Amino acid sequence: MFTKLKEKRYAKKYTNRVMAEKLGISKAFYCQIENGSRKLSYEMAVKIADIFNCKPDNLFYSDFVQEKRKEN
Repeated sequence: MFTKLKEKRYAKKYTNRVMAEKLGISKAFYCQIENGSRKLSYEMAVKIADIFNCKPDNLFYSDFVQEKRKEN
């Protein structure tokens, strides 16, 4: 679901496990966030954005808007 997040992660050559370790969560939990099966909290969005030195909106806003359009 979070395409920009995956792109950033691939660009840094981070695995799901590396991201999970950086965030202090399990790999399964991180994978659920990235594929959209677990709701992303604001706090987690900030932590993830910090890893990539950007703002949460840069990573998640366009995907959020697309998802809302699908719902309507």
